[in-house]
Amino acid sequence: MKARKKSYLSLTKKEWNGIVVFIILIALVLAAPYVYQMRCKDNIINFNEFDKAVALLSKGKKADFTNNYFNNKAKPVNAVLFGFNPNNLPDAEWYKLGLSEDQVKVIKNYEAKGGRFYTKADVKKIYSIAPNDYARIEPYINLPVSYQKAAPGEIIEVNSADSAKLTRIRGIGPAFAMRIIRYRERLWGFYNKEQLKEVFGIDDIKYGEIKNGITVNGKAISKVNVNNATFNQLRRYPYLSFKQMNAILEYHNEHGDYESIDDMKNIAILDDGILRKIEPYLVFK
Repeated sequence: MKARKKSYLSLTKKEWNGIVVFIILIALVLAAPYVYQMRCKDNIINFNEFDKAVALLSKGKKADFTNNYFNNKAKPVNAVLFGFNPNNLPDAEWYKLGLSEDQVKVIKNYEAKGGRFYTKADVKKIYSIAPNDYARIEPYINLPVSYQKAAPGEIIEVNSADSAKLTRIRGIGPAFAMRIIRYRERLWGFYNKEQLKEVFGIDDIKYGEIKNGITVNGKAISKVNVNNATFNQLRRYPYLSFKQMNAILEYHNEHGDYESIDDMKNIAILDDGILRKIEPYLVFK
């Protein structure tokens, strides 16, 4: 009986080694927090900036932490000031002007998202450029006319303008300029400026922003003779569906040449709204 109990309670050398290792692991886990505290001391929080911000806010002023951050970043020494166009300016040129790497990264991120500088004030809006930096470089900002917004009272003709000129319209950036050009090419020209509301993204509010700065030369549109038009010529118009295009061609085949837009009123699937939209683009002789 004693021999069986002894055999049951005894440990092999392998089991004893395992228990020792287990005890050591437990000791290490328990000691780890204390070792960490000894090696890594907590940073002391400085509330000076916070107290200053509270004081400013109590006076109705706004603390600018962003500008403080970029002001305190290391900047190139011996800055060289020179005339420059901020659009697509190489990093090295920004550094030469005395801006830090972090400041330039913000500018490049803005440009990567389609941002563009049209006026000196647009440079000032970049949050990484602190007021003292802007005051220093502002006299040297040199924006070509193609980048500048139209002067008050200046009117831009939409049918003849390229993308650079369209971006001079107040309220129109590069993305809107490209959309206008693509839609203009599909129409073969605008016959009135309210057609711009058909461009994706130009709603009544956006149109209200731009309408006083634009004009449209309706004589610049390209027209097609409906009596010898092909399906491919008609399909350029965004106003017509495939069924309506086929109906125009089939009616002509059955009844002969159209004399005027009134003849096209006999086509059942063309309503007055569609006819008004396509009439400026059609000739009948």
